[in-house]
Amino acid sequence: MDFSLPTTTSRVTRNTARKVNQQIRKQIVHNVERYCGADQETIARRLEELDREWDIERALMTGAPSLVLLSLALGTYADRRWYSLAGIVAGFLLLHAVQGWCPPLPLLRRLGFRTETEIEEERDALRLLRGDFHSTNDPREALAQARLSDGQSIAGTSMTDVK
Repeated sequence: MDFSLPTTTSRVTRNTARKVNQQIRKQIVHNVERYCGADQETIARRLEELDREWDIERALMTGAPSLVLLSLALGTYADRRWYSLAGIVAGFLLLHAVQGWCPPLPLLRRLGFRTETEIEEERDALRLLRGDFHSTNDPREALAQARLSDGQSIAGTSMTDVK
C-alpha cells in the first residue's frame, strides 16, 4: 500500500473530477488562443488580470477563517454549539493541506477557481506569445513550453516567485 502524499502542485487537480479539470484546461487553451497575435499592451493587460485572479488556495484561505469568525460570533451571542463549526472548518483545512481535498473544493473548482500552477501556465504561455523568452506565434506551442512538470516557470524561478 502506498501512503505517500500527493505533491503540492498536483494535489488539487488529483482531487478534482476529470471533467472539471478538462473544462479548466480547455479554458486555459481558449484564453491563450484568444491572445495569439495580440499586441504587447493587450497581453500585458491580461497578465495584470492574472495577477489579480484568486487561486483555489486563496479562496479557501478566505472562506475558512470567515466561517471560523462567524462560528465564534454565533457561539458567543447565539448558542455555544456554533463553536463546533470552528473545529469542523479546522479539520477541513487540515485535510486540504495534507490531501488536497475538502468539501468546498469541488464547488470552487466548478466555479472556475484554478490552482496557482494552472494560472502560471497561462501566464507563461502569454509571456512566450509576447516574446519575453523566445518568441512563438503558436498558442499550442506556447502552452506546451509553459507546461513544466518540475514546478518551475519558464523563467527558471519558482512558480510562487513569478508574478
